[in-house]
Amino acid sequence: MIANTDSKTMIPSPSGEERWGASDYKKGQPRWCPGCGDHFFLASLHKAMAEVGVAPHKMAVISGIGCSSRLPYYVNTYAMQTIHGRAAAIATGAKVANPDLCVWQVSGDGDGLAIGGNHFIHAMRRNIDLNMILLNNRIYGLTKGQYSPTSPRGFVSKSSPYGTVEDPFRPAELCFGARGHFFARSVATDAAETQAILKAAYLHKGASVCEILQNCVIFNNGCYDPVYTKEGRSKNAIYVRHGEKLVFGPNSEYGLVQEGFGLKVVEIGKDGYTLDDVLVHDAHCEDNTLQLKLAMMSNEDGFPIALGVIRDVEAPTYDAAVHQQLAEVSAQKKYHSFAELLETNDTWEVK
Repeated sequence: MIANTDSKTMIPSPSGEERWGASDYKKGQPRWCPGCGDHFFLASLHKAMAEVGVAPHKMAVISGIGCSSRLPYYVNTYAMQTIHGRAAAIATGAKVANPDLCVWQVSGDGDGLAIGGNHFIHAMRRNIDLNMILLNNRIYGLTKGQYSPTSPRGFVSKSSPYGTVEDPFRPAELCFGARGHFFARSVATDAAETQAILKAAYLHKGASVCEILQNCVIFNNGCYDPVYTKEGRSKNAIYVRHGEKLVFGPNSEYGLVQEGFGLKVVEIGKDGYTLDDVLVHDAHCEDNTLQLKLAMMSNEDGFPIALGVIRDVEAPTYDAAVHQQLAEVSAQKKYHSFAELLETNDTWEVK
């Protein structure tokens, strides 16, 4: 356990309450390759934590093993780097034991979806109140360049010199299939959007998954080139906003309309299509059909990549249900402490 207890500067608000700045959540010197997407994400996380306003000593950051899983060393909160693939299990225990703790779980695509895949889907199914961050660079970086569960078919790597013969996991599909209630996506270099979805994940009560598309400059450089720059995102991505039209393009000239059971990209004002034909995003809809279609769009299929909060639906949480059950069972018992238990049943005096 890494208990980060560095002294911090507290900025008093006019009301006398403590306010926190991004620097209050920073710790250490990150040891990632120059240009690694982890640097961009870490900066956004620090800022999001400050905007959320939860004190550092009321937060915990828990990770597994991998490049991204070094992140707990660089936050001035309670933190723990666990073993490979077990971040969700440890985070679950921490949240259930201390429901007032704000828990951020950080995993890479290998750590979270390969050896940790079982924990990932069951955290979704149980709907544990965790902020689950999936840093997806489609490669194993720490172990020097093997293909990961999200590497595309045909990907050439040190462990697949002739190209993989496997189809990849698609994190959104896995999350939705496990009955996930919150899924969002951003690009590591897009600080504003990353901070926005992190804050939305914090506000959501239940298991929230934020997929962060990030570049590995050493072993998978350029894997997200179409959306890694602001200009690229204006052409190849769509920012989804609850209650707003699904439009995109440098001048919002394109939109998404329904065609049969699928989606279609149209140019607004041409071929008879108007803005009225464009779909409106509903992140709160219980039926996840349209949300999943948005999450699964790809540039390879001629669609923009969806960024933002794609699904955000409230549902009972596992940790709250556990504590409610404990309270109900406890209320029916004649004893409420160990001392009362000893005095409840027959006693014997040994001489």
